[in-house]
Amino acid sequence: MISAGNLTEEQVSAMKQWAEEGSDLSDIQKRLKGQFGLNVTYMDTRLLVLDLGIEIISEADDDGSPEPEEVEPAAGEEAVIVDPGEAEVGEADSPGGSVQVTTDEISRPGSVISGTVTFSDGEKAIWLIDEYGRPGLDPETSGYQPTEADLGEFEKHLRTLLQG
Repeated sequence: MISAGNLTEEQVSAMKQWAEEGSDLSDIQKRLKGQFGLNVTYMDTRLLVLDLGIEIISEADDDGSPEPEEVEPAAGEEAVIVDPGEAEVGEADSPGGSVQVTTDEISRPGSVISGTVTFSDGEKAIWLIDEYGRPGLDPETSGYQPTEADLGEFEKHLRTLLQG
């Protein structure tokens, strides 16, 4: 896993410039490989962007329409905020949230910690962190990419889990 401290000033400034130009995470990932020869995963790219405080700017569609607003809970539904650090092993860390994260009682081979995640669209994946601290995500559907909002929520759960 690559960390922000391993990047040169040139690489950091290039990432910031690409984000300002409207590049998304996959574009930044591809550019890091193409221009600097850095093999980083999508998750590594996301963590680098967060660590460096780079804001990914989502532009409006070509038709000029604004981006959709955040969806509020429907009538009769209640927004629930759950502290992921309070969850027991094997229990869903976010029962009321859009992303459900569980932790395995026994970590998968080759991992220090592992579990499953169900994203807001119902797609499921196995997650793990190996002995080198590298995160891994293995979706049930080949080629599936979670939304940036789902990844952000998932990363918050992992950070809380690792800090707790």
